[in-house]
Amino acid sequence: MTKVSVVLAVFNEESNLKTCLNSVKDLAWEIVVVDGGSKDKTLDIAKEFDAKIIRTNNPPIFHINKNKAIDASSGDWILQLDADEIVTKGLVEEIIKVTALKSNVNGYWIPRKNFFLGRFLTKGGQYPDYTLRLYRRGFGRLPAIDVHEQAVVEGKVGFLKNDLLHLRDKSFSIYLERFNRYTDLFSSQLKEAGIKKGIFTFIDFLLFKPLFWFIKTYFRHRGYVDGFPGFVFALFSSLRFPVAFLKFWIHYENRD
Repeated sequence: MTKVSVVLAVFNEESNLKTCLNSVKDLAWEIVVVDGGSKDKTLDIAKEFDAKIIRTNNPPIFHINKNKAIDASSGDWILQLDADEIVTKGLVEEIIKVTALKSNVNGYWIPRKNFFLGRFLTKGGQYPDYTLRLYRRGFGRLPAIDVHEQAVVEGKVGFLKNDLLHLRDKSFSIYLERFNRYTDLFSSQLKEAGIKKGIFTFIDFLLFKPLFWFIKTYFRHRGYVDGFPGFVFALFSSLRFPVAFLKFWIHYENRD
């Protein structure tokens, strides 16, 4: 079997990590975990799976640590995961199959199902939520510029059929914590991009951008099919624009 390195960047993931690593126990030739300073039992769980552990800090753009895990791997292929993801049995079998093939494909997009408020979202642009997570070692890594970026893979890429399960938001409080962190980062990116404060940008971020995004997510991409969770997801996805802009306005008010 081709050697597949499963790599993760983690921070206080004791509630998720064991389930994640159990899902790849029949696939992983090695497991590489870069820890951003966890205070819980995350590292104890990683040790149970004989993971190679690298300890470091916890940067706002977590992809920096993901790249450290990628660089520390030694397998033929890399499967990059988040601790709140589960590799289904069908996906394990498919990865074993495609990585054993002699082909010129250097990476694969994987369809992902996102869990939100008690159900997996099927619409609203959330499924299939393709993510580029499987690639030959030396041919793929993350730009580490934005939290929502995809890996960049040199050469040809393909698509897998079986799902990766993303148990991202098991409760609304978890979602709000992530929403707060993301809008903090978004606000700093507005500053770096040189966004100017003014009536037009104010109206754009507080009215036009959120309205456009809600209509796109809830109606065009049929988020309403997912019921109340679909509505909440569309609403808060839209609210990231005014929340981030207001944080930008307030935080940098005395720094211009």
